[in-house]
Amino acid sequence: MQTEQTRRGSYNVIPVKDGAPIKAWTVGVPFEAAAEAQVQRIATMPFIHKWVAVMPDVHAGIGATVGSVIATNRAIIPAAVGVDIGCGMMAVRTNLLASSLPDDLRPLRLAIEEAVPHGRTDNGGPNDKGAWRDLPHEQTLVWSHLKVGYDGIVAKHPKLDRGWHATHLGTLGTGNHFIEICLDEQDQVWFMLHSGSRGVGNRIGSYFIELARQDMARWFINLPDKDLAYFPEGTDHFDDYVEAVSWAQEYARTNRDLMMRQVIQAVRSTGLLPEFDATLEVVNCHHNFVAREHHFGQNVLVTRKGAVRARREDLGIIPGSMGARSFVVRGKENQDSFHSCSHGAGRAMSRTEARKRFSVEDHVQATHGVECRKDEDVIDETPMAYKPIDAVMHAQRDLVEVLYTLRQVVCVKG
Repeated sequence: MQTEQTRRGSYNVIPVKDGAPIKAWTVGVPFEAAAEAQVQRIATMPFIHKWVAVMPDVHAGIGATVGSVIATNRAIIPAAVGVDIGCGMMAVRTNLLASSLPDDLRPLRLAIEEAVPHGRTDNGGPNDKGAWRDLPHEQTLVWSHLKVGYDGIVAKHPKLDRGWHATHLGTLGTGNHFIEICLDEQDQVWFMLHSGSRGVGNRIGSYFIELARQDMARWFINLPDKDLAYFPEGTDHFDDYVEAVSWAQEYARTNRDLMMRQVIQAVRSTGLLPEFDATLEVVNCHHNFVAREHHFGQNVLVTRKGAVRARREDLGIIPGSMGARSFVVRGKENQDSFHSCSHGAGRAMSRTEARKRFSVEDHVQATHGVECRKDEDVIDETPMAYKPIDAVMHAQRDLVEVLYTLRQVVCVKG
């Protein structure tokens, strides 16, 4: 049963016994009881600054809630960033028009799929199709710069030095990660993609979440949820985590840059389009990250898990689903949200539930007009598994202004 809420303009205020209040931009959108209970546990942590902000795409996550913005004083919860560190969006506007696209979009999708490793096979082993087997020259050069920071991290935490790192640069991953060709209201062509720090970021996130749990046990600190284990500022593990998560965020942003270049080159190489400029507008933003910021008179750490920073100078991307609109936005610097907005539509149900509830035919109908995979392996990503993006955007109208509304015509899923 959900706690009594008080409406304050466009958001609800939820009191928390022995904790900070919750400000939730969930008017008109579902806020599942499990997610609310999870946020309430976060709000009882002793170092919360002011309140916990909840975005309209909120849903329960591992440890911390997806769609949560948590400002803290002198402590950090690794699970409040999660394991897909630096996951985010990138979009570029071109001077191409819809009329420049071929009638048959399948060759464009296939070219992108060929140019960008995606998915996962061989349990992530040597034959994994989602990683490079022979590292391209550009990835080799980029890794030579990232490797300096990586070597410093693994020197202190050698258990992190396993699995792929360089071979995931410029690769998509799985799940809800995607690459799209979209059209805006003026029928101008955009390229858009969603991915993060891949395997190396997952290892860093998982490792430090477990390390925080061990610290809590060693210090006999009881928590409302073991996944809310934290590092106090001033400890070695705090500094090491901040260093590692910052590096993973840089890796994630670089990964998106590389993929976008691969996508543009792949589309050009088909010979199906005229020469075009892909630099008219470029947006690259995280939505799983931590940053040092100043809010309400104090310097604090802000973790956003499934949320985008939305200061006045910030451009962000809020995608819908495989069959719904997406939005390029500018922040309104809303103080109550700690200058944040949602990172997408947000799941309305689990992947397991989506597979049970929907058929391939349902998915085919929901993605009509979009050149994409239409098979049982993507049922968990079907549009019906997500909240209605229009309701999500209306709920956060005081957080962002919409600059462009995009509809996808090609979608590549990991």
